[in-house]
Amino acid sequence: MKLSELKAGDRAEVTSVLAEPAVRRRLMDMGLVRGTELEVLRFAPLGDPIEIRYKGLLLTMRLNEAEGITVNKLASAEVCTDGGGGIRRRHRFGRGA
Repeated sequence: MKLSELKAGDRAEVTSVLAEPAVRRRLMDMGLVRGTELEVLRFAPLGDPIEIRYKGLLLTMRLNEAEGITVNKLASAEVCTDGGGGIRRRHRFGRGA
């Protein structure tokens, strides 16, 4: 399943990041790697961009970038570990970032 197919509030685990090399490298540098648990927070009113939370970070990305991230949706009973100690940091990804 692709990250772009999830709904707000869904939790998932990253299984692969497939994108153009520069985008893939940037995502991986920010910690979005295989095994990372994430939560979809919200979509913009027109559906693009998408905001996710993982490892204590908030990341906003375009929907076409989320298309390249394959995930396994977690059951609602499974907990997404934040690991950020309550620190919230926002990162904007894409053109002009």
